[in-house]
Amino acid sequence: MSLEVKIPAVGESVTSGVISAWLKNDGDAVSKGEAILTLDTDKVSTEITADAAGTLRIKAAAGAEVKIGEVVATIEEGGAATASQPAEAKPAKEAAKAKTAPKPEQPAKQEPKPALAATPAPVAETAVAVAAANESLAVISENIAPQETERVTRKRLSPLRRKIAAQLVMAQHTAAILTTFNEADMSGVMALRKAMGEDFQKQHGIKLGFMSFFIKAVVAALKAVPQVNVRVEGEDLVQNHFYDIGVAVGTERGLMVPVVRDAHRKSFAELERDLAGFAVKAREGKIGLDDLSGGVFTISNGGIYGSLLSTPILNPPQSGILGMHKIQERPVVVNGAIVVRPMMYLAMSYDHRVVDGREAVTFLVRVKEAIEQPSRLLLEV
Repeated sequence: MSLEVKIPAVGESVTSGVISAWLKNDGDAVSKGEAILTLDTDKVSTEITADAAGTLRIKAAAGAEVKIGEVVATIEEGGAATASQPAEAKPAKEAAKAKTAPKPEQPAKQEPKPALAATPAPVAETAVAVAAANESLAVISENIAPQETERVTRKRLSPLRRKIAAQLVMAQHTAAILTTFNEADMSGVMALRKAMGEDFQKQHGIKLGFMSFFIKAVVAALKAVPQVNVRVEGEDLVQNHFYDIGVAVGTERGLMVPVVRDAHRKSFAELERDLAGFAVKAREGKIGLDDLSGGVFTISNGGIYGSLLSTPILNPPQSGILGMHKIQERPVVVNGAIVVRPMMYLAMSYDHRVVDGREAVTFLVRVKEAIEQPSRLLLEV
Protein backbone atom coordinates (compact mmCIF):
# COMPACT_ATOMS: atom_id res chain seq x y z
CA MET A 1 0.00 0.00 0.00
CA SER A 2 1.31 3.46 -0.92
CA LEU A 3 0.58 6.68 1.05
CA GLU A 4 0.85 10.08 -0.68
CA VAL A 5 2.91 12.87 0.88
CA LYS A 6 1.15 16.17 0.11
CA ILE A 7 2.13 19.76 0.81
CA PRO A 8 -0.13 20.88 3.68
CA ALA A 9 -2.12 24.12 3.83
CA VAL A 10 0.04 26.87 5.31
CA GLY A 11 -2.40 29.68 6.01
CA GLU A 12 -4.15 32.49 4.22
CA SER A 13 -2.74 33.87 0.96
CA VAL A 14 -0.09 31.14 0.68
CA THR A 15 -0.64 28.94 -2.37
CA SER A 16 2.80 27.40 -2.83
CA GLY A 17 6.16 26.77 -1.24
CA VAL A 18 9.67 25.66 -2.12
CA ILE A 19 11.25 22.37 -1.08
CA SER A 20 14.48 23.68 0.38
CA ALA A 21 15.85 20.24 1.28
CA TRP A 22 14.95 16.58 1.52
CA LEU A 23 15.98 15.26 4.92
CA LYS A 24 15.79 11.66 3.68
CA ASN A 25 16.95 10.13 0.39
CA ASP A 26 14.84 8.38 -2.21
CA GLY A 27 14.46 4.76 -1.14
CA ASP A 28 15.24 5.43 2.52
CA ALA A 29 13.15 3.82 5.23
CA VAL A 30 11.25 6.35 7.32
CA SER A 31 9.36 6.11 10.59
CA LYS A 32 5.98 7.63 11.32
CA GLY A 33 6.41 11.20 12.56
CA GLU A 34 9.96 11.47 11.22
CA ALA A 35 10.87 14.71 9.41
CA ILE A 36 11.41 14.03 5.71
CA LEU A 37 11.62 17.46 4.05
CA THR A 38 11.89 21.18 4.76
CA LEU A 39 9.36 23.48 3.11
CA ASP A 40 9.96 27.22 2.72
CA THR A 41 7.10 29.65 2.13
CA ASP A 42 6.98 33.42 2.16
CA LYS A 43 6.00 33.19 5.83
CA VAL A 44 7.99 30.40 7.46
CA SER A 45 10.27 27.42 7.01
CA THR A 46 8.83 24.20 8.40
CA GLU A 47 9.56 20.48 8.46
CA ILE A 48 7.06 18.03 6.95
CA THR A 49 6.85 14.67 8.69
CA ALA A 50 5.90 11.20 7.51
CA ASP A 51 2.34 10.09 8.30
CA ALA A 52 3.30 6.43 8.17
CA ALA A 53 6.32 4.16 8.30
CA GLY A 54 7.70 2.73 5.08
CA THR A 55 9.98 3.37 2.13
CA LEU A 56 10.19 6.92 0.79
CA ARG A 57 9.79 7.53 -2.97
CA ILE A 58 10.55 11.15 -3.90
CA LYS A 59 8.63 12.76 -6.80
CA ALA A 60 9.73 16.42 -6.55
CA ALA A 61 13.34 17.55 -6.39
CA ALA A 62 14.85 19.86 -3.80
CA GLY A 63 14.56 23.47 -4.95
CA ALA A 64 11.27 22.86 -6.76
CA GLU A 65 8.31 25.15 -6.18
CA VAL A 66 5.26 23.11 -5.24
CA LYS A 67 1.61 24.00 -4.74
CA ILE A 68 -0.48 23.37 -1.65
CA GLY A 69 -1.93 19.88 -1.90
CA GLU A 70 0.61 18.72 -4.49
CA VAL A 71 1.96 15.18 -4.09
CA VAL A 72 5.74 15.39 -3.64
CA ALA A 73 6.46 11.81 -2.53
CA THR A 74 4.91 8.50 -1.59
CA ILE A 75 5.59 6.16 1.29
CA GLU A 76 5.39 2.47 0.50
CA GLU A 77 4.21 0.86 3.68
CA GLY A 78 5.88 -2.33 4.76
CA GLY A 79 9.47 -1.08 4.71
CA ALA A 80 9.36 0.72 8.02
CA ALA A 81 12.53 2.14 9.46
CA THR A 82 13.83 0.66 12.68
CA ALA A 83 14.24 2.78 15.75
CA SER A 84 18.01 2.38 15.83
CA GLN A 85 20.31 3.68 13.13
CA PRO A 86 23.81 2.45 12.24
CA ALA A 87 26.45 4.17 14.33
CA GLU A 88 28.28 5.42 11.26
CA ALA A 89 25.18 6.90 9.59
CA LYS A 90 24.98 10.68 9.30
CA PRO A 91 22.11 12.52 10.98
CA ALA A 92 19.26 13.22 8.57
CA LYS A 93 19.79 16.97 8.36
CA GLU A 94 23.55 16.57 7.82
CA ALA A 95 22.90 14.05 5.07
CA ALA A 96 20.45 16.43 3.41
CA LYS A 97 22.92 19.26 3.57
CA ALA A 98 25.64 17.05 2.11
CA LYS A 99 23.30 16.09 -0.70
CA THR A 100 22.16 19.58 -1.61
CA ALA A 101 25.28 21.64 -0.90
CA PRO A 102 27.58 22.40 -3.85
CA LYS A 103 30.79 20.40 -3.90
CA PRO A 104 33.88 22.51 -3.13
CA GLU A 105 36.76 22.52 -5.52
CA GLN A 106 39.33 19.86 -4.70
CA PRO A 107 42.59 21.36 -3.40
CA ALA A 108 45.76 20.73 -5.32
CA LYS A 109 47.25 17.40 -4.43
CA GLN A 110 50.11 17.67 -1.98
CA GLU A 111 52.92 15.30 -1.29
CA PRO A 112 51.99 13.14 1.68
CA LYS A 113 53.64 14.00 4.96
CA PRO A 114 56.03 11.44 6.40
CA ALA A 115 54.16 8.87 8.46
CA LEU A 116 55.74 9.30 11.83
CA ALA A 117 54.80 5.86 13.04
CA ALA A 118 55.79 4.07 9.81
CA THR A 119 59.46 3.67 10.68
CA PRO A 120 61.19 3.03 13.98
CA ALA A 121 63.11 6.31 13.78
CA PRO A 122 64.34 7.69 17.07
CA VAL A 123 62.29 10.49 18.62
CA ALA A 124 65.03 13.04 17.93
CA GLU A 125 65.13 12.19 14.22
CA THR A 126 61.33 12.39 14.03
CA ALA A 127 61.32 15.83 15.63
CA VAL A 128 63.91 17.05 13.12
CA ALA A 129 61.83 15.73 10.23
CA VAL A 130 58.67 17.40 11.49
CA ALA A 131 60.48 20.71 12.02
CA ALA A 132 61.88 20.59 8.51
CA ALA A 133 58.44 19.86 7.04
CA ASN A 134 56.89 22.75 8.94
CA GLU A 135 59.65 25.10 7.76
CA SER A 136 59.06 24.08 4.15
CA LEU A 137 55.32 24.68 4.48
CA ALA A 138 55.98 28.12 5.98
CA VAL A 139 58.21 29.10 3.05
CA ILE A 140 55.61 27.89 0.54
CA SER A 141 52.85 29.84 2.33
CA GLU A 142 54.88 33.05 2.26
CA ASN A 143 55.45 32.72 -1.50
CA ILE A 144 51.74 32.25 -2.32
CA ALA A 145 50.32 35.59 -3.46
CA PRO A 146 46.86 36.38 -2.02
CA GLN A 147 44.06 36.31 -4.55
CA GLU A 148 42.73 39.65 -5.72
CA THR A 149 39.44 40.57 -4.11
CA GLU A 150 36.47 40.10 -6.46
CA ARG A 151 34.42 43.19 -7.31
CA VAL A 152 31.14 41.31 -6.84
CA THR A 153 29.89 38.11 -5.26
CA ARG A 154 26.99 36.31 -6.91
CA LYS A 155 24.76 33.77 -5.22
CA ARG A 156 21.22 32.55 -5.68
CA LEU A 157 18.45 33.96 -3.54
CA SER A 158 17.32 31.54 -0.86
CA PRO A 159 13.93 29.93 -1.49
CA LEU A 160 12.40 31.87 1.39
CA ARG A 161 13.83 35.17 0.14
CA ARG A 162 12.46 34.48 -3.36
CA LYS A 163 9.01 33.86 -1.92
CA ILE A 164 9.18 37.00 0.22
CA ALA A 165 10.15 39.01 -2.86
CA ALA A 166 7.26 37.56 -4.86
CA GLN A 167 4.81 38.28 -2.04
CA LEU A 168 5.90 41.91 -1.74
CA VAL A 169 5.62 42.49 -5.47
CA MET A 170 2.22 40.80 -5.50
CA ALA A 171 1.03 43.13 -2.71
CA GLN A 172 2.15 46.17 -4.71
CA HIS A 173 0.45 44.95 -7.89
CA THR A 174 -2.87 43.81 -6.44
CA ALA A 175 -3.67 46.48 -3.82
CA ALA A 176 -4.02 50.25 -4.13
CA ILE A 177 -1.57 51.05 -1.34
CA LEU A 178 -1.63 54.55 0.14
CA THR A 179 0.11 55.78 3.31
CA THR A 180 -1.00 58.42 5.80
CA PHE A 181 1.29 59.86 8.48
CA ASN A 182 1.03 61.36 11.94
CA GLU A 183 3.20 61.67 15.03
CA ALA A 184 2.71 60.77 18.68
CA ASP A 185 4.12 62.30 21.83
CA MET A 186 5.52 59.32 23.75
CA SER A 187 5.79 61.20 27.07
CA GLY A 188 2.71 59.57 28.61
CA VAL A 189 3.72 55.99 27.79
CA MET A 190 7.33 56.59 28.85
CA ALA A 191 6.24 58.15 32.16
CA LEU A 192 3.88 55.24 32.86
CA ARG A 193 6.58 52.67 32.09
CA LYS A 194 9.03 54.51 34.33
CA ALA A 195 6.55 54.77 37.22
CA MET A 196 5.09 51.25 36.99
CA GLY A 197 7.67 49.23 35.09
CA GLU A 198 9.48 47.82 38.13
CA ASP A 199 6.25 46.81 39.89
CA PHE A 200 4.92 45.34 36.63
CA GLN A 201 7.99 43.15 36.23
CA LYS A 202 7.92 42.00 39.86
CA GLN A 203 4.26 41.02 39.63
CA HIS A 204 4.21 39.48 36.15
CA GLY A 205 7.82 38.37 35.67
CA ILE A 206 8.22 40.24 32.39
CA LYS A 207 9.16 43.75 31.27
CA LEU A 208 6.56 46.26 30.13
CA GLY A 209 7.50 47.25 26.58
CA PHE A 210 6.13 49.68 24.02
CA MET A 211 4.55 47.11 21.69
CA SER A 212 1.78 46.08 24.08
CA PHE A 213 0.61 49.72 24.17
CA PHE A 214 0.48 49.84 20.38
CA ILE A 215 -1.38 46.54 20.15
CA LYS A 216 -3.96 47.89 22.59
CA ALA A 217 -4.14 51.16 20.63
CA VAL A 218 -4.64 49.34 17.31
CA VAL A 219 -7.42 47.19 18.77
CA ALA A 220 -9.14 50.31 20.09
CA ALA A 221 -8.81 51.99 16.68
CA LEU A 222 -10.15 48.90 14.85
CA LYS A 223 -13.19 48.93 17.13
CA ALA A 224 -13.73 52.64 16.47
CA VAL A 225 -13.18 52.32 12.70
CA PRO A 226 -14.30 48.79 11.72
CA GLN A 227 -13.97 49.68 8.02
CA VAL A 228 -10.23 49.03 8.41
CA ASN A 229 -10.79 45.53 9.78
CA VAL A 230 -11.65 44.01 6.40
CA ARG A 231 -10.13 41.93 3.66
CA VAL A 232 -10.88 41.37 -0.02
CA GLU A 233 -11.67 37.86 -1.29
CA GLY A 234 -12.29 37.91 -5.03
CA GLU A 235 -15.29 40.17 -5.52
CA ASP A 236 -16.35 39.96 -1.87
CA LEU A 237 -15.52 42.24 1.04
CA VAL A 238 -15.10 40.27 4.28
CA GLN A 239 -15.66 42.12 7.56
CA ASN A 240 -13.66 40.69 10.46
CA HIS A 241 -15.20 40.68 13.93
CA PHE A 242 -12.09 39.50 15.76
CA TYR A 243 -8.77 41.13 16.62
CA ASP A 244 -5.77 38.92 15.84
CA ILE A 245 -2.86 41.33 15.45
CA GLY A 246 0.31 40.45 13.56
CA VAL A 247 3.64 41.79 14.84
CA ALA A 248 6.50 41.85 12.32
CA VAL A 249 9.69 40.19 13.58
CA GLY A 250 13.02 40.38 11.78
CA THR A 251 14.99 37.11 11.69
CA GLU A 252 18.14 35.91 9.98
CA ARG A 253 15.96 34.11 7.44
CA GLY A 254 13.80 37.15 6.71
CA LEU A 255 10.74 38.96 8.00
CA MET A 256 8.05 36.95 9.79
CA VAL A 257 4.72 38.12 11.21
CA PRO A 258 3.53 36.00 14.15
CA VAL A 259 -0.03 36.73 15.25
CA VAL A 260 -1.23 37.65 18.74
CA ARG A 261 -4.61 35.92 19.05
CA ASP A 262 -7.65 37.65 20.56
CA ALA A 263 -5.62 40.70 21.49
CA HIS A 264 -8.75 42.52 22.70
CA ARG A 265 -9.18 39.98 25.49
CA LYS A 266 -5.60 40.04 26.78
CA SER A 267 -3.98 42.12 29.49
CA PHE A 268 -0.73 44.00 29.01
CA ALA A 269 1.10 41.15 30.78
CA GLU A 270 -0.44 38.51 28.52
CA LEU A 271 0.49 40.51 25.43
CA GLU A 272 4.08 40.91 26.64
CA ARG A 273 4.32 37.17 27.30
CA ASP A 274 3.07 36.39 23.81
CA LEU A 275 5.59 38.78 22.30
CA ALA A 276 8.44 37.35 24.37
CA GLY A 277 7.46 33.84 23.31
CA PHE A 278 7.53 34.82 19.64
CA ALA A 279 10.97 36.39 20.10
CA VAL A 280 12.34 33.13 21.52
CA LYS A 281 10.72 31.07 18.76
CA ALA A 282 12.10 33.39 16.08
CA ARG A 283 15.60 33.21 17.54
CA GLU A 284 15.45 29.41 17.68
CA GLY A 285 13.77 29.05 14.28
CA LYS A 286 10.69 27.43 15.80
CA ILE A 287 7.93 29.76 14.64
CA GLY A 288 5.26 27.50 13.15
CA LEU A 289 2.68 28.01 10.46
CA ASP A 290 -0.10 28.27 13.03
CA ASP A 291 1.72 31.23 14.59
CA LEU A 292 1.62 33.16 11.31
CA SER A 293 -1.87 32.71 9.91
CA GLY A 294 -5.12 34.58 10.38
CA GLY A 295 -4.03 38.10 11.33
CA VAL A 296 -6.36 41.02 10.56
CA PHE A 297 -3.85 43.88 10.94
CA THR A 298 -0.06 44.15 11.24
CA ILE A 299 2.28 46.33 13.31
CA SER A 300 5.88 46.81 12.14
CA ASN A 301 8.48 48.51 14.34
CA GLY A 302 11.29 49.89 12.19
CA GLY A 303 12.27 52.15 15.06
CA ILE A 304 14.29 49.40 16.72
CA TYR A 305 16.67 49.63 13.74
CA GLY A 306 16.77 53.44 13.83
CA SER A 307 14.20 54.17 11.12
CA LEU A 308 12.77 57.68 11.44
CA LEU A 309 10.05 57.33 8.77
CA SER A 310 8.92 54.70 6.28
CA THR A 311 5.96 53.52 4.21
CA PRO A 312 5.18 49.93 5.25
CA ILE A 313 3.86 47.45 2.68
CA LEU A 314 0.59 45.62 3.31
CA ASN A 315 0.61 42.03 4.49
CA PRO A 316 -2.07 40.46 2.19
CA PRO A 317 -4.94 39.82 2.56
CA GLN A 318 -4.98 42.45 5.30
CA SER A 319 -6.06 45.98 4.44
CA GLY A 320 -3.92 47.92 6.90
CA ILE A 321 -0.48 48.03 8.53
CA LEU A 322 0.94 50.42 11.13
CA GLY A 323 4.59 51.47 11.03
CA MET A 324 6.26 52.50 14.29
CA HIS A 325 9.51 54.45 14.20
CA LYS A 326 12.38 55.77 16.26
CA ILE A 327 11.57 57.87 19.33
CA GLN A 328 13.40 61.16 18.89
CA GLU A 329 13.38 64.30 21.00
CA ARG A 330 12.08 67.22 18.94
CA PRO A 331 10.79 70.73 19.62
CA VAL A 332 6.99 70.88 19.50
CA VAL A 333 4.43 73.53 20.42
CA VAL A 334 2.33 72.75 23.49
CA ASN A 335 -0.16 75.37 24.74
CA GLY A 336 1.62 78.06 22.76
CA ALA A 337 5.07 77.24 24.12
CA ILE A 338 7.94 75.44 22.41
CA VAL A 339 8.95 72.38 24.42
CA VAL A 340 11.13 69.33 23.75
CA ARG A 341 9.21 66.06 23.70
CA PRO A 342 10.01 62.43 22.76
CA MET A 343 8.16 62.08 19.46
CA MET A 344 7.50 59.12 17.18
CA TYR A 345 6.36 59.31 13.57
CA LEU A 346 3.54 56.90 12.77
CA ALA A 347 2.72 55.63 9.28
CA MET A 348 -0.36 53.70 8.26
CA SER A 349 -0.49 52.05 4.86
CA TYR A 350 -3.90 50.85 3.71
CA ASP A 351 -5.68 49.35 0.73
CA HIS A 352 -7.46 52.31 -0.85
CA ARG A 353 -9.75 49.96 -2.79
CA VAL A 354 -11.73 49.27 0.38
CA VAL A 355 -10.50 51.83 2.95
CA ASP A 356 -11.17 55.51 2.27
CA GLY A 357 -8.80 58.27 3.28
CA ARG A 358 -11.19 59.60 5.92
CA GLU A 359 -11.36 56.21 7.59
CA ALA A 360 -7.58 55.69 7.46
CA VAL A 361 -6.83 59.13 8.91
CA THR A 362 -9.45 58.66 11.64
CA PHE A 363 -7.94 55.28 12.50
CA LEU A 364 -4.43 56.72 12.83
CA VAL A 365 -5.66 59.66 14.93
CA ARG A 366 -7.31 57.18 17.32
CA VAL A 367 -3.99 55.33 17.64
CA LYS A 368 -2.22 58.65 18.31
CA GLU A 369 -4.76 59.64 20.99
CA ALA A 370 -4.49 56.29 22.75
CA ILE A 371 -0.69 56.45 22.82
CA GLU A 372 -0.57 60.05 24.01
CA GLN A 373 -3.13 59.33 26.73
CA PRO A 374 -2.49 55.72 27.76
CA SER A 375 -5.15 56.01 30.48
CA ARG A 376 -7.62 55.68 27.58
CA LEU A 377 -6.38 52.16 27.01
CA LEU A 378 -6.86 51.25 30.68
CA LEU A 379 -10.35 52.74 30.80
CA GLU A 380 -11.24 51.61 27.24
CA VAL A 381 -12.45 55.07 26.15
